[in-house]
Amino acid sequence: MIGSLLLGVVAVLKAILTLVTYLILASVAMSWFSADPRNPIVAMIRAITEPMYRPIRRFTRQFGGPIDLSPFVIWLIILFLQTGVVTYLEKLAYQLQ
Repeated sequence: MIGSLLLGVVAVLKAILTLVTYLILASVAMSWFSADPRNPIVAMIRAITEPMYRPIRRFTRQFGGPIDLSPFVIWLIILFLQTGVVTYLEKLAYQLQ
């Protein structure tokens, strides 16, 4: 019972982390191609990703120079969550079944 519930949570976490990864990729691509900020899709992607970038930018400005490293740092955090935390929860769920 608990194992099945945990597997559901793992599936939702995987989907959310994958979606955020794609949003970060889209955000980076938009910055390269200078997308129109009035476009509703561009505005939505920026509204989702910018709050994630802001706290990281405070620390990465001194290292990156003109290059914004915050998407890369967020991607590394997502990668850690996917390979570490989610994998651990998935193995735990199978043990609890």
